[in-house]
Amino acid sequence: MAKTSTTTQGLRAAIERSGYYPALVAEAVEAAVGGESIQSYLVHQETTFDQNEVRRHVTVLVLTGTRFIVSHTDEQGADATSPTPYATTSTESVKIGRISSVVVSRVVANPEHYAPGTLPREVVLTIGWGAVSRIDLEPAACGDPNCDADHGYTGNSTADDLSLRVSEAGDGPETVRQALAFAQAISEATADPTR
Repeated sequence: MAKTSTTTQGLRAAIERSGYYPALVAEAVEAAVGGESIQSYLVHQETTFDQNEVRRHVTVLVLTGTRFIVSHTDEQGADATSPTPYATTSTESVKIGRISSVVVSRVVANPEHYAPGTLPREVVLTIGWGAVSRIDLEPAACGDPNCDADHGYTGNSTADDLSLRVSEAGDGPETVRQALAFAQAISEATADPTR
């Protein structure tokens, strides 16, 4: 990255530590950030198993003074459309004022012995800005067990633009700390009425 701030250098180092096509990922993130300074970031690499293949995926979240930037990079094996393996990188830039919800779920072991400041076992960060919604429907029913009438459907709609899970066992305690720090930074940014 071209900037020399400590936060920018930390982001570059985190991308390089992930070991997942760092030049490609850094270039995509740098282009999305542009000239803005970085206030907070989170780099999360995830390995998934797809039938008999192992696939890697990296997500980079960046908070600037005015925007929330999401970058995803996935790798694909050779297939009918490409004779060689390839990677796909995408970035999305969201104005902070468009963020409608920030949900932080913490999983702690032995909650009866919890002490403030103890690191959670895992953190799930869900951020919604209205680009993707999930609708969960199920048949509606009444309280009468003998009723066979059609009561239609019931359900809910949930903003589900981004959901990211990090765990101490899988990602390490430092990634859990970074996820909590990023969650706090983006929560504070959405509370600022000037953004």
